[in-house]
This record gives sequence, C-alpha cells and structure tokens, in this order.
Amino acid sequence: MRKELHPKTVISIIYVTAMFMAAMDGTIVNVALSTISREFGISPSATSSLNISYITSLAVILPLSGWLGDRFGTKRIFILALSLFTGASILCGLSNSLGALNVSRILQGIGGGLLTPVGMAMLFRTFSKEERARASRSLLLPIAVAPAIGPVVGGLLVDMASWRWIFYINVPFGLFTIIFALLFLKEHKEQKAGKFDALGFLLSAPGLCFLLYALIEAPSEGLSPVVLITGIAGLVLLTFFVLLELKIEQPMLFLRLLAEDNFKKMCMISFLASGGLLGMLYVFPLMYQSALGASALESGLVLFPEALGLMLASRLVPFSNKKWGAKNVISTGLLVAALLFVLLSFAGSIANPWVFRIILFGIGVSLGHAVVTVQFTSFANVSSSSMGRATTLFQVQNRLGSSLGLAVLAGIIALFQFGSSSRESLLPYQASLGGAALILFIAFLVSLTVGAREKTTVKHKKGAELAQIKK
Repeated sequence: MRKELHPKTVISIIYVTAMFMAAMDGTIVNVALSTISREFGISPSATSSLNISYITSLAVILPLSGWLGDRFGTKRIFILALSLFTGASILCGLSNSLGALNVSRILQGIGGGLLTPVGMAMLFRTFSKEERARASRSLLLPIAVAPAIGPVVGGLLVDMASWRWIFYINVPFGLFTIIFALLFLKEHKEQKAGKFDALGFLLSAPGLCFLLYALIEAPSEGLSPVVLITGIAGLVLLTFFVLLELKIEQPMLFLRLLAEDNFKKMCMISFLASGGLLGMLYVFPLMYQSALGASALESGLVLFPEALGLMLASRLVPFSNKKWGAKNVISTGLLVAALLFVLLSFAGSIANPWVFRIILFGIGVSLGHAVVTVQFTSFANVSSSSMGRATTLFQVQNRLGSSLGLAVLAGIIALFQFGSSSRESLLPYQASLGGAALILFIAFLVSLTVGAREKTTVKHKKGAELAQIKK
C-alpha cells in the first residue's frame, strides 16, 4: 500500500523541481548558441530563432493555461505540460538542423507556458494566504537561483560534453517529477471553467509568428515578397485580435485593463525592459565567444555576476523604494542600465573578463531595481477582481517584449554582418548592444511620464521575481 504524503509536501517538491528546471532553461541556452551556429553552419544571428520560438510559444499558450487547468484538471494539465517539456528537451538534443531544433523549442515553450500558471494555481490552492509568505521564502529561493547558475552549467556542459546536454539535463528532473506527480498529486477541477476564446487564439498565434518571422528575415532577405506578405499578414491578424479582445465579454487577454494609466505605462516599461535585458543576454555571449574567442564556460562565468546583481537588487528594492520612491528607482535604474549597455559594447575591444564582470554586475543591480519595482507597482490601481486577468496580461506582454527585442537585436547583427566575409568582427555585436541600450532609453523616457506618486514600499519576496524576469 502506497504511503500518503502531506499535500503541502507533494506540491512543494513538484513545484520547486519543475520550476527550477524551467527557470534554468531560460538562461542555459545562450552560452551554447555560438557552438550551435558553427555546428549547423549558420550565422550567429540566425540562432536567435531558438530563443524567439521558445518565448513566443510560451507567451501564446500562457493565457490558455489557467482555463485548461480549470477545465481538465490541474494534475492532468501539469503532467501533460511537464511531459511535453521533457519530451521536447530530448528532441532538442537529437536535432540535427536549425529547423528541427526550432520546432522542438516551440514544443518546449508550450510545455513551459503551461507549467508556471498551473503550478502557481496548485501552490495557492494548497497554502492559505497566511502560509504563502513563509512558503515563498523557502520554495522560491531555489527557483530564483536557477537562472543565475544556468549560464555556468551550460558552459560546463558545452565545453566538457556537447551543447545537446543543455537540453538532456532536463530529462532526469522531468521524469522524476512526472512519476512523483502521478503517484502523489491529487486532481482538482473547477466546476465552471468559463468560455475559451478560440477565435482570439486563432488570430494571435499565427499573427505573432508571421510578424516575428518577418522581423527575423528582413535584415538578411530585405523586403522580399515573403517578408512583406508575412509581415503584413501578421499585422492584420494582430489588429483584428486587438479589436476582438476589446469587444467580447470573455477575451483571452483583457486588454481593456490598459485603460488604467499606471498599469498601461508599467506594461510599456516592462515590455521594453524585457526586450533590452533578454536581448543583451543573447547578444553578449555571442560576442564574447564568436568575436572575442572565449569558451562557453568562460562566457557563463562572465555572465554570472549579472545574475548576482539581479539577486542583490531584489534584496535592496524595499529599502530603495522607501527612500527614493518607485518612479525615481525605475527611471534611475533604466538610465544607468542603458549607459552600462553602451559601456559594455565599447568594452569589447578591451576583452578583460573582470571589466565585463563589473559592468554586468552593475547592469544586474540597476536594471534589477527597475524591473522588480515595475512588477510590484504595476497592479497598484488594479481591483482584486481583475487581478488574475491583469497578471496574465502582464506576463504575456513581458514575454512578447523579450521576443521582439531578440528579433530586433538579432536583425541588427544580421544587417551588419550582411556581405561581410568575417563573423569575428566586433561591430555587429557592438551595434546590437547599442540597439539594446536604445530600447532601455525609450523605456526611461516612458518612465518620466509616470505620475509623481507617494513613495511606494515594496514588500520583500526573496527574489521570486527573478525567476519571472529571466524565464
């Protein structure tokens, strides 16, 4: 007879293991992109599609995850998501072309997009409001650490084994969690799951894919018929999607929430900051390895201080907000980070690891202050009844910002490399980092339009937000 475990123990083990795996996957891939580009014989900028396909598929599936969990049961959907993520990781490792790897990453993104909201719903149903703060301190710390160690683990695997192992490493975690969930996790269904916005999904998914494809291909292909057709088709589909979501009673994304000025501006800042941060984390390892000749492990070790800076920022945010106010913290953090991005691009000619580490640590601290404060202040004027829809919208736009930022910065690299006989030139990467700095500067300008409100005290949550930033 199987021994019954306490539900809180079961949820804690399942949630931490699955979220740790998904969070680490968000950063472990970047240090392998240069190696993948060489093995497949493609340009470094072409590897951006591996991150874009993952993040976009994750963003598209996010609004559906809650409904699927309510309709079919959180246990069933969570196990399905974990199985899809684990199986797709195996397919990623077995891929022998960029196309096959992109398809596998899309499947992985779908699994990851289902995991986080369903896992969070299970966590909140199991722990009472009074218990959640204490549970967060113990459960979310390992998840917050995962993005920090991702580049180092990825560098070790690439240098000592193969880039394929950055995906195979998910398999033991996934199999253990699937078996454990099958044995001990209890099912939960909601009696009224609501109506699924099928038309909204059918408009948004291909619309995003077409638009991102056009953005990725335009720098190298120019305004070819395929680029023009896919780009226009994407814009048309997304326009109809926005009009639909503003009209129907139960939309997939509750865009009417953007009518609230504070929430709208915070979403804009988050959209841009995510694009700049994730874009930099994509561009820098490529520059460090392809143009400066570093190994994957050296790249991971140089990136590590940026994650430490983010973690330190999460600790300092409550004090900083209390002393200077949310608006000043956001504006200063974005401006300093933009300047450090510019400095990072010029530091490429120095090629001293400690120069890069210091700059990246500063980026982590400054940008960490901004994005963490944005996350906590976005919902200040959102009613409790709209909170679930607001958090979903915030998460989706955050991921889309990352995808578009990656596409734009990869396009800059491709544009500067077009017609060049050497991939080792620093200029394409320096220009792309300059583009990332410009994205952050635009976010800074938006932050200046935020109303001068009273100083906001941000509750300390032990780095939980870091897992969201870097996933």
